[in-house]
Amino acid sequence: MKPVLKEIFDAIQSGEHTVVPVKVKAALDAGIPAGEILTDGMISAMAEVGRLFEEGEFFVPEMLIAARAMQAGLAVLKPQLLQAGVKSSGKVAIGTVKGDLHDIGKNLVAMMLEGAGFEIKDLGTDVTPEKFVDAVRAGDVNVVALSALLTTTMPNMKNTVEALKAAGLRDKVKVIIGGAPVTDAYAKQIGADGYSPDASRAVSLAKTLVA
Repeated sequence: MKPVLKEIFDAIQSGEHTVVPVKVKAALDAGIPAGEILTDGMISAMAEVGRLFEEGEFFVPEMLIAARAMQAGLAVLKPQLLQAGVKSSGKVAIGTVKGDLHDIGKNLVAMMLEGAGFEIKDLGTDVTPEKFVDAVRAGDVNVVALSALLTTTMPNMKNTVEALKAAGLRDKVKVIIGGAPVTDAYAKQIGADGYSPDASRAVSLAKTLVA
């Protein structure tokens, strides 16, 4: 790995959100292609953060600061990626379901997915099934990611899957769900394509489903 890419990798891992954009700009100025900076410097760093999280060496705060540092670098890189026509891993419409205002988990999943090269359409919290349907109808969405932190709002995950079916869009997208009370069994029960217990595994799940 080129030295400046290693510096980006390390700065993301340690959550240095002021350092990452500077290093990304330095890499661009050195003529390193935007796609290479994204893949070798950033996506690989977030994959390592995910691995450390799964092994219990990192916790949610470490993941959050790493994801924020990655986003700071991405802000510098995005225009160059668009110019270079670097293909995204896929497009994800993500939101917390109707009646639920929790967003920390959803935000972390969105940031981790963005760190893995996905394009994110963040619909926010308290999202109605209709809003998810509209997002899919607007085009290019590969994955719909639903979050719920309350047992009382979980039925709106099922309602969203049903709304996608009713709109004739269910076979066009993969639906993944997550949140504290959510289980794999519930995902199967409502006809979702998968469940993830945490942000790191949500990335692996989305990648598998899109592939």
